[in-house]
Amino acid sequence: MAAQFGRRLRKGATATTVAALVVAALSASEAPGSTSLPGGERAAEATDPPGTAVTGNSPYFTDLPPLNTPNRPNTPGTSIDLPVVAGPAEAGIPATVLAAYKRAENTVRASQPGCRLPWQLLAAIGKVESGQARGGRVNANGTTLTPILGPQLNGVGFANISDTDDGAYDGDATHDRAVGPMQFIPSTWATWGQDGNADGRKDPNNIYDAALAAGRYLCAHDRDLSQQDDLDQAILGYNRSREYLRTVMSWFDYYRRGNHEVPDGTGVLPVTTGPDSHVGGSAGDRPGGRGATTPPSSGPSTPGKPGSGKPDDDTTPPAKPPTTPPAKPPTTPPPAKPPTDPAPAPVAALERLGSASVTATEGERFSDRLRVRAKTAAGKAVPGAKVQFQIVGDTAARFPGAATRAVVTTGVDGIATAPVLGAGGRPGSFVVHAKALGAAAPTADFAATVKAKPAPAPRSDALVRTSDKELTAQAGGSFADAVEVKATYKGKAAAGVGVTATMITGDADKPVQNDKGPYFEDADGKAVRTLTALKTGADGLLKLPVIHTDGNAGTYKLRLTTADGVVLVVELTVTAATTAPPAEPSTTPSAPSPATPTA
Repeated sequence: MAAQFGRRLRKGATATTVAALVVAALSASEAPGSTSLPGGERAAEATDPPGTAVTGNSPYFTDLPPLNTPNRPNTPGTSIDLPVVAGPAEAGIPATVLAAYKRAENTVRASQPGCRLPWQLLAAIGKVESGQARGGRVNANGTTLTPILGPQLNGVGFANISDTDDGAYDGDATHDRAVGPMQFIPSTWATWGQDGNADGRKDPNNIYDAALAAGRYLCAHDRDLSQQDDLDQAILGYNRSREYLRTVMSWFDYYRRGNHEVPDGTGVLPVTTGPDSHVGGSAGDRPGGRGATTPPSSGPSTPGKPGSGKPDDDTTPPAKPPTTPPAKPPTTPPPAKPPTDPAPAPVAALERLGSASVTATEGERFSDRLRVRAKTAAGKAVPGAKVQFQIVGDTAARFPGAATRAVVTTGVDGIATAPVLGAGGRPGSFVVHAKALGAAAPTADFAATVKAKPAPAPRSDALVRTSDKELTAQAGGSFADAVEVKATYKGKAAAGVGVTATMITGDADKPVQNDKGPYFEDADGKAVRTLTALKTGADGLLKLPVIHTDGNAGTYKLRLTTADGVVLVVELTVTAATTAPPAEPSTTPSAPSPATPTA
């Protein structure tokens, strides 16, 4: 049986070499579902996406997956004849953490099926970001037993991100820190935070909430994660590092080949190095991750036992240290501190761009994007400023990810554009505040209105007379029997159906309004031969106004047409008058006018 537990290689110069070997070996495998980067070259070609990374490019664990096929412990498996960095215990994922990844996959699949998010990708990111929530140290609700925090993002070795949450998530009111098992910086969590366990809270320290938020973020921009280009961009959006992309892809491939559930708190922790390392402490304390302040050794480190951080018992002990005291440190003054980029100019005002009020219909999106320009007191644009757009009011309108807040960084032109705003399913009015974070500039407000969705037009598929009695009148008189019709749709009465009534000549399929014969009267008593704005009642019935006749006897046609194209032609017979008929009310027919149906 192949060796199930091997040595774990420490980070440093050796890790880079092993990374290439791991990726190459996984790429060569013919295991189904392999998503490895071919020869590690795919990651090098990927284009970094714009904007701030989810983690602020905080450090991450660079441990690599084992090169043997992951199996449950004590089951046979075939190992690849290359150095093994861990045993198949690495394939074990803590139960609650595993459940959170799978729930997030199912939730995203229901609302964004085209994304094709695999839970193994969330597991790969969770592995390198927090060692699966420090080996599954979470309570039954999925919240970490102690906070997992990244280092202060103060520009020293990492990104420089001033505080955006008043320390609410990371406890730091000066600079932001990555938070929780999926390492979200507060400004990103403000936009993408989710309630994955339905407890009414969006907590980045909860693995259910964080996993769903990560899934939503990875699926942004209509990505299809079964396509390698989209997959690369999604991962690079989490941390803009080619090494990070290669490491996550290695674990993604590994978990797709096999995995199993282990009890919470028993997951294999990543190896850490350096005098201050303590696995299981805050993520911000983990040395050995990317950007950690502890430098790698100049040569390969001695392999140690999994998770121990100590050399193997069978390694050659190091030589005794020399007895000669070390030389005194040089007395030359330290080099001058390298110059730093000047701090951006303070934001004194936010200039609202475009319309001050926007409108959308419920269930749709606002077509107008909310935009502001950050300016100094001298009126110059301020690039790189953080602007928060916040929805205020009783409304169902939301930014992507069901967020009520979105933080956007201004571009070189000082402009910040809010994400597309969804109207939600409830009409009403609300306000969106645009605020420059970390500045005393007044807010710029946008008034927003959600209009009710118009009711669908009534439909009909049949229109018939309610009586088969012949309609006859003398010239110069009127028809004693009213024309009454009923509209139905799928056999049921169709209420509110619009109907047009026209006296026509010639072919009913090519109707032309008649200029003689039967006519209606408008409110002024003038003759009209077309009525519009007629509608069926709640019972689907419509009774037309009285039809009058002029002095012309003959057979005429009344054409009734519903709004959706149903046609009924009614025949009208006018007989010669026994006495001289009176003159028609108007010799020139007036324009069609609305008529109100009689009761």
